[in-house]
Amino acid sequence: MSLDSPKLKELLKQVESGSLQLPDFQREWKWDDERIRALIATVTLNYPLGVVMSLQTGGATPFKPRPLSGAQVPETTVPDLLLLDGQQRMTSLYQALRRDQPVDTVDARGKDLRRWYYIDIAKAIGSPSDRDEAIVSVPEDRTLRRNFAREIVLDLSTTELECAAAHFPLNLVFDTPRMNAWHREFVKADEANWEIWSLFEEHVLNHVQSFDVPMINLKSSTTMDAVCAVFERVNTGGVPLNVFELLTATYAGNQAHVAETGEYYRLPDAWHRIKSDLTSAYPVLGRMEAGLEDGLSSSDFLQSIALVRTWELKQDGRSSSVSCKRRDLLELPLDDFVRLAPRLAEAFAWVGGFLERQCIVGWADLPYRTQLVPLAAVRAVLGDETDTAAGEQRIEQWYWNGVLGEMYGGSTESRFPRDVEQLVEWIRGEGGDPDTVTEAVFVSDRLDTLSTRNSAAYKGIYALLIKQGAVDWYYTEAPLSPGQLVARGVDVRLIFPKPWVTKVHPAYGARANSIVNKTPLSYRASRSMTGPPAAYLKSLMLESGMRPEWFDDVVATHLIEPSTLHEGEFERFYRDRSKQLLDLVRSAMGKRTVFRDADDTSGR
Repeated sequence: MSLDSPKLKELLKQVESGSLQLPDFQREWKWDDERIRALIATVTLNYPLGVVMSLQTGGATPFKPRPLSGAQVPETTVPDLLLLDGQQRMTSLYQALRRDQPVDTVDARGKDLRRWYYIDIAKAIGSPSDRDEAIVSVPEDRTLRRNFAREIVLDLSTTELECAAAHFPLNLVFDTPRMNAWHREFVKADEANWEIWSLFEEHVLNHVQSFDVPMINLKSSTTMDAVCAVFERVNTGGVPLNVFELLTATYAGNQAHVAETGEYYRLPDAWHRIKSDLTSAYPVLGRMEAGLEDGLSSSDFLQSIALVRTWELKQDGRSSSVSCKRRDLLELPLDDFVRLAPRLAEAFAWVGGFLERQCIVGWADLPYRTQLVPLAAVRAVLGDETDTAAGEQRIEQWYWNGVLGEMYGGSTESRFPRDVEQLVEWIRGEGGDPDTVTEAVFVSDRLDTLSTRNSAAYKGIYALLIKQGAVDWYYTEAPLSPGQLVARGVDVRLIFPKPWVTKVHPAYGARANSIVNKTPLSYRASRSMTGPPAAYLKSLMLESGMRPEWFDDVVATHLIEPSTLHEGEFERFYRDRSKQLLDLVRSAMGKRTVFRDADDTSGR
């Protein structure tokens, strides 16, 4: 790393020539008109600008470069420096002070503008405290108007008018021949302008033309991980850089791929195809209409690839651990991505099918997105071995322990690698129970606090009720199935209405929203559920055309004792259904639940 102080004039030349460019992971970013005027004022006063940072390329950039906005640079130009911090400042100064085009900016409301920047000479040679007011921006036609554009305030559309108004066009400041020509016109207009120009040259032009920009240059040997970390720490745009964007620029800059195929590798296009195929078949993985990163994210996909790649490296003795840390993603070679991406796409499709078999079909009903990452990696490693009866049974047990034990609500960086290694060995019969299975605990009184979809266990019990054979109370011909859930508007519905519980059983009011008092039912069934169960069950029974005892059997498929509904005994209902739900949880986890009740500490 070195610290330098190049002249602003030289830096802007480098921008124009393409010697200084941006790494492609840098987002486009426009400064608003007010900030650009303040920036120009800073330069004209020779006040410190703030340090910019660049990466030396050594003649072979690791990222696909792109010019700063407005610079016309041949695509084949290889930059000497990549600008990591200072994009907005350098872009604004280049467009305002060197380019012979209006500056692309925005107003305070974000509306696009194209402006020319001038300096009012009379104000500029006055007090430095007035310098901000001396910087003027005008529309593309160089005419300021007011009163709904009916009245011209300032017309700078010709050189003569500029000189008459004593407003110097700042895009000439580094163009000596044109600046001298403008100077001649200015003094020709009025002999008194000679002295004014001398003061303007001393207090403004000399400052701009000699302005130094403090600059940190990182060596070309700086690692990708370090580049990413440095960028995020110094970037003044305030928008975090993600690994996918950095890899996009890295893969696009892979010259071997360009030489082989004749074009850049477009990671976003590859991810779009994969995600589109997955979500069209399995909506639980996201909704494309909500954006490419809705649901299963690019980061999830890259993590799963990193898990498989490092697992392979460990098997070959080339690595000591399985990992999917940020560093592993940044070091993922393009060749390995191209090789593994189809396997992981197939693996996530298998995951989508697995979730469907668990009766989880909508993104909103997915307990944990993060748990899909190691599951897809395991599928990619094992392939068809996951399709055996024993393999699927163990995957299901692992999955439900993760969900009901709420194991994926915190940091997952160390859990993912353990899951992959331990689950692979367990399915192959080469190891003991995975940590996710042994560490998961479901405490009985957790049922009382599961009241919203914010909890993975809440969503899990909802899915398990469907999976174990719940029959809808309107569409009574067969148990609910994954294919019917969306079409019939199946959702979590209250069994005993909360106002009724609060009024009749006030001691249980806090538990009215618990998952114990909820069950999956269709929208059509919910329309008939007005009042207490004793009332609405009669209506639903009549609509079904079933005998009372048969309809009670339908109600019982929801792990409910029907008599507790008919008799309005919320306390007995809650106690009985809690026990049945705990049995359901125990069955899914393949292990005991833990009780905190004073009367029952034996567990199940």
